[in-house]
Amino acid sequence: MQEDSSIASLAGRLRSQITGLRPGERLPSSRELMERHRVSPVTVSRALGLLAAEGLVVTRPGSGTYVADRAPAAAGPAPDFDWQSVALGDRAVDVSGVRALLTPAPEGTVPLSGGYLHPSLQPLRALATAAARAARRPDAWGRPPLGGVPGLRAWFARSIGGGISPSDVLISGGGQDALTTVLRALLPPGAPLLVESPTYLGALAAARAAGLHPVPVPMDGDGVRPGLLAETFAMTGSRVFYCQPTFHNPTGAVLPAERREQVLAVARAAGAFVIEDDFARHLAIDPAPAPLIARDQDGRVVHVASLTKGTAPSLRIAAVVARGPVAERIRGTQMVDAFFPARPLQETALELLTSPGWPRHLKLVRDALRRRRDALLAALARELPDTPVNRPAGGAHLWAGLPAGVDDVALTEAALRAGVLVSAGRPFYPAEPPGPRLRITYSAAAGEDELAEGVRRLAQALAKIV
Repeated sequence: MQEDSSIASLAGRLRSQITGLRPGERLPSSRELMERHRVSPVTVSRALGLLAAEGLVVTRPGSGTYVADRAPAAAGPAPDFDWQSVALGDRAVDVSGVRALLTPAPEGTVPLSGGYLHPSLQPLRALATAAARAARRPDAWGRPPLGGVPGLRAWFARSIGGGISPSDVLISGGGQDALTTVLRALLPPGAPLLVESPTYLGALAAARAAGLHPVPVPMDGDGVRPGLLAETFAMTGSRVFYCQPTFHNPTGAVLPAERREQVLAVARAAGAFVIEDDFARHLAIDPAPAPLIARDQDGRVVHVASLTKGTAPSLRIAAVVARGPVAERIRGTQMVDAFFPARPLQETALELLTSPGWPRHLKLVRDALRRRRDALLAALARELPDTPVNRPAGGAHLWAGLPAGVDDVALTEAALRAGVLVSAGRPFYPAEPPGPRLRITYSAAAGEDELAEGVRRLAQALAKIV
């Protein structure tokens, strides 16, 4: 309640100031507002969000917040939307975790959190060339085949291996879209979904929005524990296990070959599906193992392969690989929900993936991520020597432990006030976390120097709350 009051108070003060400004004038930066009004970054962000929703300001990422153009006064009384609360009922979609990951870092803040490559690592010029070539094709704006552009389906089949046929591949509008479709196709509302603990925030949000009940299966440094997976299947009667066996988010773990076989055996015994989220294959530093689906002989694995993490945020292209009746269920669900992903985007992806620049881009990303990971580890060893942290072989994140008793959510808020954005570990757990953790990202910062500065600020924030 106190935070809500602070948000309303700050929004009121800013609302009064805006009346004296001209449209297009820039408001003070988030940091200036924090210092001037002695409030947290969360309060500033939510107050500005209220003003944006009222049409008083517009936010331009990377530039700042500006006074919006004056709208003509509306005639008559304001509309009454209270009736909608009754019609909508008590179901809600919790987007807090996903919104936090998608919201750009405030101006002047070092981003040690985020889901995408820094723009300097994105193949922007190659994408522009690919998009121009794709747009010139005579059928670029026509309706694509329902399963996806044939060349793109064939590329995914070759890259995944394991005897996958292009006919097994369904092109989707990005990994999150694919995951949402697969969950809705496989499970009815109210069903239990087994997930690694911790796991990807977007998977938890999608499952809960579909009315599913995420059930945690504990992990160790090598990934999910097969024995506990078997126990959880038996206890819940679930028929689906969602996992990230390669460069897991947030821990970076890679499931060893022996455990991969054990996970498939456990799922086979339970008569269950395994959803394999292979989102980070193009973020490999060391060679990535073959996907889980390459070991699957009976259609047990539904594989989701995404391009977005290794390219750019708006290349929303992914593939769902499934065999047998489940493939038709997934295709039908996507068709009803969205018809098909836009053909120009599919053609652009195909142009990029089949160009000589694609392998060069992957090498650039691999080398850059190795340097950044090592620079981040060195900075943590220097500034926070007592912090246990892993050394991932790929992906974008480190998974760091915190001293017992530290509130990781409070630390992330203190860190943001100190000018560095990190992710608290608690939201990644579907149930109670075993201890305080941080997810620290090395792919979103501008370079090694900025990573070192971010860790320095993080250490200062931790020192103030311990």
